[in-house]
Amino acid sequence: MTPVVAACLPSGGVGAGGDVLASWAEDLTGRARKDTRGSLRFAFYGRVSTEDWQDPVTSRARQVQQAAMLVAEHGVITAEFFDIGESRRLPWARRPQSAVLVAQLADAGRGWDAVVIGEYERAFYGSQYASMAPLFEHYGVSLWMPEVGGRVDWHAEDHEDTMMALGLSSKREITRTRVRVRTAMAAQTLEQGRYLGGRPPYGYRIADAGPHPNKAHAAWGRRAHKLEPDPVTAPVVSWMFSQRLAGHSAARITRALNDAGVPCPSAADPGRNPHRTGSGWTLRTVAAILANPRYTGRQVWNRQPSLAVLVDPANTGLGHKQVQRWNLPEGWVISRHPAHAALVSEADFITVQQIEVPRGPTGPAVRQYLFAGLIACGRRGRRLESCWSYGRPAYRCRHGYTSATIPGHARPKNTYLRKDQILPHLAALAILRAGNSGEPDPDDAGLAQPTSPADVADLIDQLRAAGTILTYDPDNKTLRAGDRDTPSVVIAQDRQQRAIERRTA
Repeated sequence: MTPVVAACLPSGGVGAGGDVLASWAEDLTGRARKDTRGSLRFAFYGRVSTEDWQDPVTSRARQVQQAAMLVAEHGVITAEFFDIGESRRLPWARRPQSAVLVAQLADAGRGWDAVVIGEYERAFYGSQYASMAPLFEHYGVSLWMPEVGGRVDWHAEDHEDTMMALGLSSKREITRTRVRVRTAMAAQTLEQGRYLGGRPPYGYRIADAGPHPNKAHAAWGRRAHKLEPDPVTAPVVSWMFSQRLAGHSAARITRALNDAGVPCPSAADPGRNPHRTGSGWTLRTVAAILANPRYTGRQVWNRQPSLAVLVDPANTGLGHKQVQRWNLPEGWVISRHPAHAALVSEADFITVQQIEVPRGPTGPAVRQYLFAGLIACGRRGRRLESCWSYGRPAYRCRHGYTSATIPGHARPKNTYLRKDQILPHLAALAILRAGNSGEPDPDDAGLAQPTSPADVADLIDQLRAAGTILTYDPDNKTLRAGDRDTPSVVIAQDRQQRAIERRTA
């Protein structure tokens, strides 16, 4: 080997039994690490879940300090992304600050080269790391975490195992806390009848119930609370139950409350109902009050639990969202003993729940609405609702009004359409629709005049399967099946025309 060549070779060359190429590559790597040591620009990400129960300033300072200590010898933090009041269960794309961080990944001039996390649970939950790691790797952004002592190696088996274990631990912590809280709330309701917070029901107000049962909370000055009748609104609730027991409908009770000018719940307590207009009583509000078992004096919990459902079933990466769904009575938790003053007796409350609107002259079996959901109003485009008219099934459009509101002078009359007005023209409607679409043969035997209930049901099933809506025009007394281009049939005549036909017959 010539002296010149030997001088160019790194120590441990071929003469020493080493691999020249490998030694050269190792030497370059060492130089690169030495050149970049202390020059990395980091973006810090942190999060605090509940602003009401945690101090965001203290939490952020602690997380930033942990992150700064981790990268002290490798670079400096040049950008911060800190989410306040966001749950760890939310994916990064749905947290405001982490979403901004993700949006900057594709920007070459973003001003930072790596991401540092002060604490794993503040950033990831469940399988979130597995979905974010490929994104960081794709854009050449390294991830630094205290749990691995520095930079996360995307391809190291021990790092992958650590991240998976931490994800499961983070998810287990949330699950365990949720089960513990729900179990405690159920026990407090069942055994103690404790008021667990939230807006008091209309007719009640919050009252002091002495020191908090938890000694530590009591030492801090916290007080327990309970419900007591509100002297202004409690008589209204009692009157509503008495009216319902007397046989009056919820719509009639609603109308009477609005006529008397009684403030609705959102108007009586606007501070706790900023999301309501307070314009007046609605049928739904009255029905909700008449169905609330807390007016019996019992504390009831878990009537409307919060559930986690997928934001988009077609994209599970968006995670879950919290929704409230009404629970069946068997899932309610009812206190063993009365917890507050009752506005209605338990016997009367149960009687109110069992009151049903009569279904036709001879009972529920007679009332059948074959065209329910299939007929729309030609004036407003609303679906006609089923009703019982003069002993026969019919369909009506009230143009957005209900019997709980006072009709105005400009309000159009209700539109009514009886079932027996539709049936004679059902086959013609099906034939016209088939001929207009050009798909089935109009002479098909299945479109013949129906002569039995089975034939009628079959034609209606065809309409439902095809998604066809029957549109009734009350001005022209016509009915069509399908869009505006479909020919219509006249299904009723005015009284004068029918009288002329009878005289000339």
